Amino acid sequence: MATKVEAEATCARTPAVIRLRFAQGTLELHGLEKDDPEAPPEARWDPRSGCYRAEAIDYARLVMRFRRDKREYADDARAYAELADGLRVRRDPRPYQSEALDAWWKARGRGVVVLPTGAGKSHVAMMAIDRARRSTLVVAPTLDLVRQWYDGLRTSFGVPVGVVGGGEHRVEDITVTTYDSAYIHMEHLGARFGLAVYDEAHHLPSETYALAARLAIAPFRLGLTATPERQDGRESILDDIVGPIVYRKEIVAMSGDYLADYDTERVEVELSPEERERYEEARAVYRAFVTQQGIRLGTPQGFADFIARTARSEEGRRAMAAYREQRQLAFCAPAKLEYLEHLLDQHRDDRAILFTQDNATCYAISRRFLVPAITHQTKIGERSHVLEGLASGHYRAVVTSKVLNEGVDVPDANVAIVVSGSGSVREHVQRLGRVLRKKGDKRAILYELVTARTGEAFTSERRRDHVAYR
Repeated sequence: MATKVEAEATCARTPAVIRLRFAQGTLELHGLEKDDPEAPPEARWDPRSGCYRAEAIDYARLVMRFRRDKREYADDARAYAELADGLRVRRDPRPYQSEALDAWWKARGRGVVVLPTGAGKSHVAMMAIDRARRSTLVVAPTLDLVRQWYDGLRTSFGVPVGVVGGGEHRVEDITVTTYDSAYIHMEHLGARFGLAVYDEAHHLPSETYALAARLAIAPFRLGLTATPERQDGRESILDDIVGPIVYRKEIVAMSGDYLADYDTERVEVELSPEERERYEEARAVYRAFVTQQGIRLGTPQGFADFIARTARSEEGRRAMAAYREQRQLAFCAPAKLEYLEHLLDQHRDDRAILFTQDNATCYAISRRFLVPAITHQTKIGERSHVLEGLASGHYRAVVTSKVLNEGVDVPDANVAIVVSGSGSVREHVQRLGRVLRKKGDKRAILYELVTARTGEAFTSERRRDHVAYR
Protein backbone atom coordinates (compact mmCIF):
# COMPACT_ATOMS: atom_id res chain seq x y z
CA MET A 1 0.00 0.00 0.00
CA ALA A 2 1.45 3.39 -1.04
CA THR A 3 2.45 5.78 1.71
CA LYS A 4 1.09 9.32 1.90
CA VAL A 5 4.43 10.70 0.67
CA GLU A 6 4.46 8.35 -2.33
CA ALA A 7 0.89 9.31 -3.21
CA GLU A 8 1.72 13.01 -3.07
CA ALA A 9 4.78 12.45 -5.28
CA THR A 10 2.62 10.59 -7.81
CA CYS A 11 0.13 13.47 -7.88
CA ALA A 12 2.98 15.92 -8.36
CA ARG A 13 4.10 14.00 -11.41
CA THR A 14 0.61 14.04 -12.96
CA PRO A 15 0.71 16.44 -15.96
CA ALA A 16 -1.41 19.54 -15.51
CA VAL A 17 -4.47 20.06 -17.69
CA ILE A 18 -3.57 22.29 -20.65
CA ARG A 19 -6.19 24.96 -21.25
CA LEU A 20 -6.42 26.40 -24.77
CA ARG A 21 -7.68 29.95 -25.19
CA PHE A 22 -8.04 32.14 -28.29
CA ALA A 23 -6.56 35.60 -27.78
CA GLN A 24 -6.35 38.18 -30.57
CA GLY A 25 -5.46 35.78 -33.34
CA THR A 26 -3.22 33.55 -31.23
CA LEU A 27 -3.61 30.55 -28.93
CA GLU A 28 -2.68 30.73 -25.27
CA LEU A 29 -1.72 27.45 -23.57
CA HIS A 30 -2.26 27.71 -19.83
CA GLY A 31 -1.22 25.04 -17.30
CA LEU A 32 2.42 24.68 -18.37
CA GLU A 33 5.44 26.09 -16.61
CA LYS A 34 8.28 27.90 -18.36
CA ASP A 35 10.73 25.44 -19.97
CA ASP A 36 8.21 22.65 -19.40
CA PRO A 37 9.43 19.57 -21.31
CA GLU A 38 5.77 18.77 -22.05
CA ALA A 39 5.31 22.00 -24.02
CA PRO A 40 4.38 21.30 -27.68
CA PRO A 41 6.94 22.42 -30.30
CA GLU A 42 4.39 24.75 -31.95
CA ALA A 43 4.29 26.96 -28.84
CA ARG A 44 6.72 29.52 -27.42
CA TRP A 45 6.88 30.92 -23.90
CA ASP A 46 5.39 34.42 -23.63
CA PRO A 47 6.74 36.18 -20.52
CA ARG A 48 4.22 39.00 -20.85
CA SER A 49 1.23 36.73 -20.19
CA GLY A 50 3.08 34.00 -18.31
CA CYS A 51 1.98 31.20 -20.62
CA TYR A 52 2.93 29.44 -23.82
CA ARG A 53 1.57 30.92 -27.04
CA ALA A 54 1.07 29.48 -30.55
CA GLU A 55 -0.33 30.70 -33.86
CA ALA A 56 -4.09 30.25 -34.23
CA ILE A 57 -3.47 28.26 -37.40
CA ASP A 58 -1.81 25.56 -35.23
CA TYR A 59 -5.09 24.80 -33.43
CA ALA A 60 -5.88 21.57 -35.30
CA ARG A 61 -2.28 20.37 -35.05
CA LEU A 62 -2.24 20.98 -31.27
CA VAL A 63 -5.56 19.24 -30.65
CA MET A 64 -4.48 16.22 -32.70
CA ARG A 65 -1.18 16.11 -30.77
CA PHE A 66 -2.98 16.17 -27.41
CA ARG A 67 -5.35 13.41 -28.50
CA ARG A 68 -2.54 11.26 -29.88
CA ASP A 69 -0.52 11.66 -26.66
CA LYS A 70 -3.68 11.14 -24.56
CA ARG A 71 -2.92 14.47 -22.93
CA GLU A 72 -5.75 15.99 -20.93
CA TYR A 73 -6.73 19.42 -22.25
CA ALA A 74 -9.60 21.89 -21.99
CA ASP A 75 -10.62 23.61 -25.22
CA ASP A 76 -11.74 27.13 -24.43
CA ALA A 77 -10.51 28.36 -27.82
CA ARG A 78 -13.15 26.86 -30.08
CA ALA A 79 -16.12 29.17 -30.55
CA TYR A 80 -17.51 27.72 -33.77
CA ALA A 81 -20.66 25.65 -34.00
CA GLU A 82 -21.82 22.58 -35.86
CA LEU A 83 -24.43 23.43 -38.47
CA ALA A 84 -27.74 21.76 -37.64
CA ASP A 85 -28.82 21.69 -41.29
CA GLY A 86 -26.96 21.35 -44.54
CA LEU A 87 -27.92 22.29 -48.07
CA ARG A 88 -31.57 23.11 -48.60
CA VAL A 89 -31.18 23.26 -52.38
CA ARG A 90 -29.19 20.41 -53.90
CA ARG A 91 -27.97 20.09 -57.47
CA ASP A 92 -26.47 16.97 -58.98
CA PRO A 93 -22.73 17.62 -59.02
CA ARG A 94 -20.68 17.10 -62.12
CA PRO A 95 -18.27 14.16 -61.84
CA TYR A 96 -15.20 16.37 -61.39
CA GLN A 97 -16.95 18.34 -58.62
CA SER A 98 -17.57 15.11 -56.69
CA GLU A 99 -13.96 14.05 -57.33
CA ALA A 100 -12.69 17.40 -56.02
CA LEU A 101 -14.82 17.17 -52.87
CA ASP A 102 -13.70 13.60 -52.17
CA ALA A 103 -10.04 14.53 -52.66
CA TRP A 104 -10.41 17.46 -50.27
CA TRP A 105 -12.16 15.37 -47.62
CA LYS A 106 -9.56 12.60 -47.96
CA ALA A 107 -6.90 15.24 -47.20
CA ARG A 108 -8.62 15.85 -43.83
CA GLY A 109 -10.61 18.78 -45.20
CA ARG A 110 -7.57 20.92 -46.00
CA GLY A 111 -6.37 21.81 -49.48
CA VAL A 112 -6.71 23.77 -52.70
CA VAL A 113 -9.00 22.86 -55.61
CA VAL A 114 -7.89 24.20 -59.00
CA LEU A 115 -10.65 24.42 -61.62
CA PRO A 116 -11.10 26.75 -64.60
CA THR A 117 -13.36 29.77 -64.43
CA GLY A 118 -16.91 28.68 -65.18
CA ALA A 119 -16.40 25.11 -63.93
CA GLY A 120 -18.44 25.63 -60.75
CA LYS A 121 -15.86 26.06 -58.00
CA SER A 122 -18.48 27.70 -55.78
CA HIS A 123 -20.63 24.55 -55.98
CA VAL A 124 -17.67 22.53 -54.70
CA ALA A 125 -17.52 24.93 -51.75
CA MET A 126 -21.26 24.53 -51.06
CA MET A 127 -20.80 20.75 -50.95
CA ALA A 128 -17.76 21.18 -48.67
CA ILE A 129 -19.80 23.26 -46.22
CA ASP A 130 -22.51 20.59 -46.34
CA ARG A 131 -19.92 17.85 -45.71
CA ALA A 132 -18.07 19.62 -42.86
CA ARG A 133 -21.19 21.06 -41.19
CA ARG A 134 -19.17 23.70 -39.32
CA SER A 135 -19.62 27.44 -39.05
CA THR A 136 -18.09 28.78 -42.25
CA LEU A 137 -16.34 31.95 -43.34
CA VAL A 138 -16.07 32.55 -47.09
CA VAL A 139 -13.37 35.06 -48.07
CA ALA A 140 -13.49 36.70 -51.53
CA PRO A 141 -11.36 39.44 -53.13
CA THR A 142 -14.07 41.89 -54.25
CA LEU A 143 -17.44 43.21 -53.10
CA ASP A 144 -18.94 41.95 -56.36
CA LEU A 145 -17.90 38.42 -55.43
CA VAL A 146 -19.10 38.94 -51.84
CA ARG A 147 -22.52 39.78 -53.27
CA GLN A 148 -22.51 36.68 -55.50
CA TRP A 149 -21.49 34.43 -52.59
CA TYR A 150 -24.09 36.02 -50.32
CA ASP A 151 -26.87 35.33 -52.80
CA GLY A 152 -25.67 31.79 -53.50
CA LEU A 153 -25.21 30.83 -49.83
CA ARG A 154 -28.54 32.28 -48.75
CA THR A 155 -30.38 30.44 -51.53
CA SER A 156 -28.53 27.15 -51.06
CA PHE A 157 -28.68 26.88 -47.25
CA GLY A 158 -31.83 28.86 -46.47
CA VAL A 159 -30.29 30.48 -43.37
CA PRO A 160 -29.25 34.04 -42.49
CA VAL A 161 -25.87 34.82 -44.04
CA GLY A 162 -23.55 37.35 -42.44
CA VAL A 163 -21.49 39.97 -44.27
CA VAL A 164 -18.32 41.66 -43.04
CA GLY A 165 -17.07 44.44 -45.31
CA GLY A 166 -18.44 47.13 -47.57
CA GLY A 167 -19.89 49.01 -44.60
CA GLU A 168 -21.58 45.94 -43.08
CA HIS A 169 -20.63 43.87 -40.03
CA ARG A 170 -23.11 41.07 -39.41
CA VAL A 171 -21.64 37.76 -38.25
CA GLU A 172 -23.67 34.56 -38.68
CA ASP A 173 -22.78 30.86 -38.69
CA ILE A 174 -22.23 31.29 -42.42
CA THR A 175 -20.54 34.60 -43.21
CA VAL A 176 -18.88 36.07 -46.29
CA THR A 177 -16.21 38.77 -46.26
CA THR A 178 -13.47 40.37 -48.33
CA TYR A 179 -9.76 39.67 -47.95
CA ASP A 180 -9.28 43.27 -46.81
CA SER A 181 -11.84 42.90 -44.02
CA ALA A 182 -10.79 39.36 -43.10
CA TYR A 183 -7.21 40.13 -42.14
CA ILE A 184 -8.33 43.24 -40.21
CA HIS A 185 -11.04 41.47 -38.18
CA MET A 186 -9.64 37.95 -37.90
CA GLU A 187 -8.02 38.57 -34.51
CA HIS A 188 -11.58 38.86 -33.19
CA LEU A 189 -13.35 36.40 -35.54
CA GLY A 190 -10.64 33.76 -35.81
CA ALA A 191 -12.23 31.32 -33.35
CA ARG A 192 -15.74 31.75 -34.74
CA PHE A 193 -15.46 29.46 -37.76
CA GLY A 194 -14.55 25.81 -38.23
CA LEU A 195 -14.30 26.01 -42.03
CA ALA A 196 -12.63 28.79 -44.00
CA VAL A 197 -13.19 28.98 -47.77
CA TYR A 198 -10.74 31.19 -49.68
CA ASP A 199 -12.10 32.11 -53.10
CA GLU A 200 -9.52 33.17 -55.70
CA ALA A 201 -6.99 31.72 -53.25
CA HIS A 202 -4.01 33.00 -55.25
CA HIS A 203 -4.57 36.31 -53.41
CA LEU A 204 -4.00 34.72 -50.01
CA PRO A 205 -0.17 34.34 -49.98
CA SER A 206 0.44 38.11 -49.88
CA GLU A 207 1.94 39.16 -46.56
CA THR A 208 -1.16 40.94 -45.25
CA TYR A 209 -3.87 38.67 -46.69
CA ALA A 210 -2.08 35.60 -45.30
CA LEU A 211 -3.17 36.83 -41.86
CA ALA A 212 -6.72 35.86 -42.87
CA ALA A 213 -5.48 32.27 -42.59
CA ARG A 214 -2.84 32.48 -39.86
CA LEU A 215 -5.09 34.23 -37.32
CA ALA A 216 -7.90 31.68 -37.70
CA ILE A 217 -8.23 28.35 -35.88
CA ALA A 218 -10.43 26.78 -38.60
CA PRO A 219 -9.40 23.10 -38.80
CA PHE A 220 -11.12 22.77 -42.20
CA ARG A 221 -9.78 24.95 -45.02
CA LEU A 222 -10.61 25.07 -48.72
CA GLY A 223 -8.87 27.19 -51.33
CA LEU A 224 -10.44 27.77 -54.75
CA THR A 225 -8.61 29.14 -57.78
CA ALA A 226 -8.21 28.70 -61.52
CA THR A 227 -4.53 29.63 -61.45
CA PRO A 228 -2.64 29.24 -58.16
CA GLU A 229 0.71 30.31 -59.63
CA ARG A 230 1.95 33.81 -58.73
CA GLN A 231 4.67 35.92 -60.33
CA ASP A 232 6.41 36.29 -56.95
CA GLY A 233 6.43 32.51 -56.38
CA ARG A 234 4.63 32.80 -53.04
CA GLU A 235 2.00 30.21 -54.04
CA SER A 236 4.07 27.67 -52.09
CA ILE A 237 2.80 29.34 -48.91
CA LEU A 238 -0.66 27.94 -49.66
CA ASP A 239 0.55 24.48 -48.61
CA ASP A 240 1.10 25.75 -45.08
CA ILE A 241 -1.85 28.08 -44.58
CA VAL A 242 -4.58 26.21 -46.51
CA GLY A 243 -3.19 22.89 -47.64
CA PRO A 244 -1.70 21.32 -50.79
CA ILE A 245 -3.38 21.20 -54.18
CA VAL A 246 -5.68 18.20 -53.77
CA TYR A 247 -7.42 18.37 -57.15
CA ARG A 248 -6.65 20.09 -60.46
CA LYS A 249 -8.27 20.13 -63.88
CA GLU A 250 -7.26 22.45 -66.72
CA ILE A 251 -9.38 24.24 -69.31
CA VAL A 252 -8.35 21.97 -72.18
CA ALA A 253 -9.59 18.89 -70.31
CA MET A 254 -13.05 20.39 -69.81
CA SER A 255 -13.84 22.36 -72.96
CA GLY A 256 -16.68 20.89 -74.92
CA ASP A 257 -18.17 18.79 -72.11
CA TYR A 258 -18.35 21.25 -69.22
CA LEU A 259 -17.00 24.49 -70.68
CA ALA A 260 -17.64 26.06 -74.04
CA ASP A 261 -15.37 25.03 -76.91
CA TYR A 262 -13.09 27.90 -77.77
CA ASP A 263 -10.49 29.29 -80.13
CA THR A 264 -7.71 31.80 -79.48
CA GLU A 265 -6.34 34.14 -82.12
CA ARG A 266 -3.28 36.36 -81.77
CA VAL A 267 -3.35 39.41 -84.06
CA GLU A 268 -0.25 41.56 -84.59
CA VAL A 269 -0.62 45.15 -85.74
CA GLU A 270 2.10 47.53 -86.91
CA LEU A 271 2.84 51.09 -85.91
CA SER A 272 2.96 53.68 -88.68
CA PRO A 273 6.44 54.99 -89.59
CA GLU A 274 5.84 58.17 -87.56
CA GLU A 275 4.57 56.17 -84.55
CA ARG A 276 7.50 53.77 -84.85
CA GLU A 277 9.95 56.67 -84.73
CA ARG A 278 8.25 58.13 -81.64
CA TYR A 279 8.21 54.70 -80.01
CA GLU A 280 11.90 54.00 -80.62
CA GLU A 281 12.96 57.46 -79.42
CA ALA A 282 10.90 57.18 -76.22
CA ARG A 283 12.08 53.64 -75.55
CA ALA A 284 15.72 54.65 -76.03
CA VAL A 285 15.37 57.39 -73.38
CA TYR A 286 13.67 54.99 -70.99
CA ARG A 287 16.15 52.14 -71.50
CA ALA A 288 19.18 54.45 -71.25
CA PHE A 289 18.05 55.62 -67.82
CA VAL A 290 17.47 52.02 -66.65
CA THR A 291 20.94 51.00 -67.80
CA GLN A 292 22.68 54.08 -66.38
CA GLN A 293 21.00 53.53 -62.99
CA GLY A 294 21.79 49.80 -62.95
CA ILE A 295 18.12 48.91 -62.46
CA ARG A 296 17.31 45.20 -62.91
CA LEU A 297 13.77 45.20 -64.27
CA GLY A 298 13.55 41.40 -64.26
CA THR A 299 13.62 41.25 -60.45
CA PRO A 300 10.51 41.50 -58.22
CA GLN A 301 11.54 44.98 -57.00
CA GLY A 302 12.93 46.19 -60.32
CA PHE A 303 10.00 48.32 -61.50
CA ALA A 304 9.42 49.77 -58.02
CA ASP A 305 13.09 50.76 -58.02
CA PHE A 306 12.61 52.45 -61.42
CA ILE A 307 9.64 54.46 -60.15
CA ALA A 308 11.51 55.56 -57.04
CA ARG A 309 14.58 56.72 -58.96
CA THR A 310 12.64 58.63 -61.63
CA ALA A 311 11.30 60.95 -58.91
CA ARG A 312 14.78 62.11 -57.87
CA SER A 313 15.94 64.08 -60.93
CA GLU A 314 14.84 65.85 -64.06
CA GLU A 315 16.51 63.07 -66.07
CA GLY A 316 14.40 60.55 -64.17
CA ARG A 317 11.20 62.45 -64.86
CA ARG A 318 12.04 62.49 -68.59
CA ALA A 319 12.60 58.73 -68.41
CA MET A 320 9.20 58.22 -66.78
CA ALA A 321 7.49 60.36 -69.42
CA ALA A 322 9.27 58.36 -72.14
CA TYR A 323 8.25 55.07 -70.50
CA ARG A 324 4.61 56.17 -70.47
CA GLU A 325 4.72 57.34 -74.08
CA GLN A 326 6.19 54.09 -75.50
CA ARG A 327 3.78 52.09 -73.34
CA GLN A 328 0.74 54.04 -74.53
CA LEU A 329 1.83 53.73 -78.17
CA ALA A 330 1.93 49.95 -77.78
CA PHE A 331 -1.23 49.60 -75.67
CA CYS A 332 -3.44 51.90 -77.71
CA ALA A 333 -1.93 51.86 -81.20
CA PRO A 334 -4.30 53.38 -83.80
CA ALA A 335 -4.03 50.18 -85.85
CA LYS A 336 -5.33 48.24 -82.84
CA LEU A 337 -8.38 50.44 -82.58
CA GLU A 338 -9.01 50.11 -86.32
CA TYR A 339 -8.86 46.33 -86.05
CA LEU A 340 -11.03 46.46 -82.94
CA GLU A 341 -13.65 48.30 -85.01
CA HIS A 342 -13.51 45.44 -87.52
CA LEU A 343 -13.95 42.82 -84.75
CA LEU A 344 -16.90 44.64 -83.18
CA ASP A 345 -18.60 44.77 -86.58
CA GLN A 346 -17.79 41.10 -87.27
CA HIS A 347 -19.25 40.08 -83.88
CA ARG A 348 -22.11 42.59 -83.80
CA ASP A 349 -24.56 39.77 -82.98
CA ASP A 350 -22.39 38.37 -80.17
CA ARG A 351 -21.67 39.51 -76.61
CA ALA A 352 -18.11 40.79 -76.20
CA ILE A 353 -15.91 41.80 -73.27
CA LEU A 354 -12.98 44.08 -74.18
CA PHE A 355 -9.99 44.05 -71.79
CA THR A 356 -7.35 46.77 -71.37
CA GLN A 357 -4.37 47.19 -69.06
CA ASP A 358 -5.14 50.76 -68.00
CA ASN A 359 -8.07 53.11 -67.49
CA ALA A 360 -6.93 55.61 -70.14
CA THR A 361 -7.20 53.01 -72.92
CA CYS A 362 -10.47 51.72 -71.47
CA TYR A 363 -12.09 55.17 -71.54
CA ALA A 364 -10.66 55.94 -75.00
CA ILE A 365 -12.32 52.79 -76.40
CA SER A 366 -15.56 53.58 -74.57
CA ARG A 367 -15.72 57.05 -76.13
CA ARG A 368 -14.75 55.93 -79.63
CA PHE A 369 -17.12 52.96 -79.89
CA LEU A 370 -19.86 54.11 -77.50
CA VAL A 371 -19.68 51.02 -75.29
CA PRO A 372 -20.04 51.20 -71.48
CA ALA A 373 -16.83 51.10 -69.45
CA ILE A 374 -16.21 49.40 -66.11
CA THR A 375 -13.14 50.34 -64.07
CA HIS A 376 -12.31 50.41 -60.36
CA GLN A 377 -13.95 53.85 -60.34
CA THR A 378 -17.33 52.43 -61.43
CA LYS A 379 -19.80 52.19 -58.55
CA ILE A 380 -21.30 48.80 -57.76
CA GLY A 381 -24.82 49.80 -58.79
CA GLU A 382 -23.69 51.07 -62.18
CA ARG A 383 -21.48 48.01 -62.66
CA SER A 384 -24.42 45.69 -61.98
CA HIS A 385 -26.59 47.67 -64.41
CA VAL A 386 -23.97 47.39 -67.18
CA LEU A 387 -23.49 43.63 -66.68
CA GLU A 388 -27.24 43.06 -66.61
CA GLY A 389 -27.43 45.00 -69.88
CA LEU A 390 -24.76 42.76 -71.42
CA ALA A 391 -26.55 39.63 -70.19
CA SER A 392 -29.90 40.79 -71.59
CA GLY A 393 -28.46 41.87 -74.93
CA HIS A 394 -29.17 45.59 -74.36
CA TYR A 395 -25.41 46.06 -74.66
CA ARG A 396 -23.44 43.99 -77.13
CA ALA A 397 -20.05 44.85 -75.65
CA VAL A 398 -18.45 46.31 -72.54
CA VAL A 399 -14.87 47.49 -72.03
CA THR A 400 -12.98 47.11 -68.77
CA SER A 401 -9.50 47.60 -67.37
CA LYS A 402 -8.80 44.90 -64.77
CA VAL A 403 -11.84 44.69 -62.51
CA LEU A 404 -13.62 42.00 -64.55
CA ASN A 405 -10.66 39.61 -64.52
CA GLU A 406 -12.48 38.00 -61.59
CA GLY A 407 -16.07 37.77 -60.45
CA VAL A 408 -18.21 38.43 -63.54
CA ASP A 409 -20.76 35.81 -64.52
CA VAL A 410 -22.17 36.43 -68.01
CA PRO A 411 -22.93 33.05 -69.62
CA ASP A 412 -23.95 34.68 -72.92
CA ALA A 413 -20.60 36.44 -73.43
CA ASN A 414 -18.68 34.51 -76.06
CA VAL A 415 -16.07 36.97 -77.35
CA ALA A 416 -13.09 38.27 -75.36
CA ILE A 417 -10.80 40.86 -76.93
CA VAL A 418 -7.56 41.59 -75.08
CA VAL A 419 -6.51 45.03 -76.31
CA SER A 420 -3.71 45.21 -73.73
CA GLY A 421 -2.66 43.45 -70.57
CA SER A 422 0.15 42.49 -68.25
CA GLY A 423 2.53 39.55 -68.57
CA SER A 424 0.60 37.61 -65.94
CA VAL A 425 -0.38 34.11 -67.04
CA ARG A 426 -3.12 34.09 -64.40
CA GLU A 427 -4.68 37.31 -65.72
CA HIS A 428 -4.69 36.00 -69.30
CA VAL A 429 -6.29 32.67 -68.29
CA GLN A 430 -8.88 34.51 -66.18
CA ARG A 431 -9.82 36.68 -69.15
CA LEU A 432 -10.30 33.61 -71.30
CA GLY A 433 -12.39 32.08 -68.55
CA ARG A 434 -14.84 34.98 -68.61
CA VAL A 435 -16.31 33.69 -71.90
CA LEU A 436 -16.14 29.92 -71.31
CA ARG A 437 -19.31 29.36 -69.30
CA LYS A 438 -21.26 26.63 -71.02
CA LYS A 439 -24.55 27.63 -72.65
CA GLY A 440 -26.06 25.44 -75.34
CA ASP A 441 -23.63 24.86 -78.18
CA LYS A 442 -21.90 28.22 -77.89
CA ARG A 443 -18.32 28.47 -79.09
CA ALA A 444 -16.11 31.15 -77.56
CA ILE A 445 -13.16 33.02 -79.00
CA LEU A 446 -10.42 35.15 -77.46
CA TYR A 447 -8.58 37.68 -79.62
CA GLU A 448 -5.27 39.06 -78.42
CA LEU A 449 -4.19 42.30 -80.13
CA VAL A 450 -0.44 42.85 -79.97
CA THR A 451 1.63 45.73 -81.34
CA ALA A 452 4.47 44.12 -83.27
CA ARG A 453 8.14 44.82 -82.47
CA THR A 454 7.39 46.45 -79.13
CA GLY A 455 7.83 45.34 -75.53
CA GLU A 456 4.23 44.12 -75.72
CA ALA A 457 5.26 41.24 -78.00
CA PHE A 458 7.50 39.85 -75.24
CA THR A 459 4.72 40.39 -72.69
CA SER A 460 2.36 38.41 -74.92
CA GLU A 461 4.74 35.46 -75.06
CA ARG A 462 5.03 35.40 -71.26
CA ARG A 463 1.30 35.48 -70.57
CA ARG A 464 0.53 32.74 -73.11
CA ASP A 465 2.71 30.24 -71.24
CA HIS A 466 -0.25 28.05 -70.28
CA VAL A 467 -1.71 24.83 -71.57
CA ALA A 468 -4.93 26.66 -72.48
CA TYR A 469 -3.08 28.45 -75.31
CA ARG A 470 -1.15 25.51 -76.75
